[in-house]
Amino acid sequence: MIEYGLRNKREVWKAQSHLRRYRKAARDLLALTSAGADDALATTKKDQLIGHLQRMGLLGPDADIDSVLSLKVQQELERRLQSMVYRQGLARSPKQARQLITHGHIAISGKRVSIPGYRVTRGEETEIGYYGKSPIANTDHAERARISKAGR
Repeated sequence: MIEYGLRNKREVWKAQSHLRRYRKAARDLLALTSAGADDALATTKKDQLIGHLQRMGLLGPDADIDSVLSLKVQQELERRLQSMVYRQGLARSPKQARQLITHGHIAISGKRVSIPGYRVTRGEETEIGYYGKSPIANTDHAERARISKAGR
């Protein structure tokens, strides 16, 4: 909780719930293939699941069903907007990243996002920045100087 600046355990439980769903889908796929069901259906479902997880940024390009079963909670928590803002150097700490997001200073593709637990897709990673109308978007803002100094 401290490493990711989470507010309470509920946020960890949500991440665990997401992973539980993905693992269950992977186990169902393994059961479907071992039962001798339609191979085309199993392949389609496998491609859909792995494609979804790759778009979400949880799996790499050469992933398989075993990769889905070995996902960790930390991988899910790294995909949160709060973690991304901190890792990209837009905030000095995970707690400050949460504050900047909830106060409306962070945007994705120019659109303000005020939910720290928002799951960022791989395509949105490069689009994270300060909201255009936010005072912090100004490069002369005092807090921006502190953030850049802490990032060195």
